[in-house]
Amino acid sequence: MNTRKIILILNNIRSNENVGSIFRTSDATGVSKIILCGYTPAPVDRFGRENRGLTKASLGAEKNIKWEKVESINLIIEKLKKEEFKIIGIEQDKAAIDYRKIKQQVASSQHLAIVFGNEVGGLSKEDLKLCDIVAELPMLGRKESLNVSVCAGVVLYSLI
Repeated sequence: MNTRKIILILNNIRSNENVGSIFRTSDATGVSKIILCGYTPAPVDRFGRENRGLTKASLGAEKNIKWEKVESINLIIEKLKKEEFKIIGIEQDKAAIDYRKIKQQVASSQHLAIVFGNEVGGLSKEDLKLCDIVAELPMLGRKESLNVSVCAGVVLYSLI
């Protein structure tokens, strides 16, 4: 059983289906909360209408996971750091560690915030500077990356 408090930060993810899938995986892995930044879609819009594309993919998990919609990734990361969260960015980068080493790197941390960027550009260099750790999934084939929801699943299951 996972005793850590894990929060996901989804920054500018475009796809309702990806976000819905991440909600579903988050429910399965015990994530405490999902923070939706920028234009990342939410389970309900600002008028209170259900986002059917997202809720179809999440299969009701959006009702089990707390979520918050914010504009600025910078402000939310600053707040979480003050609450002693270790911030982990998932992105291919020269300074990134293999994702399988995250668990060892955060062994003494009880609060984790894992940041995922959009499907095309990932996390910006500025976003990466906000992170305590940057980790990546090694790509052994010809494709340069995985779908963001698949990546979230791999990382989350590696931590429990």
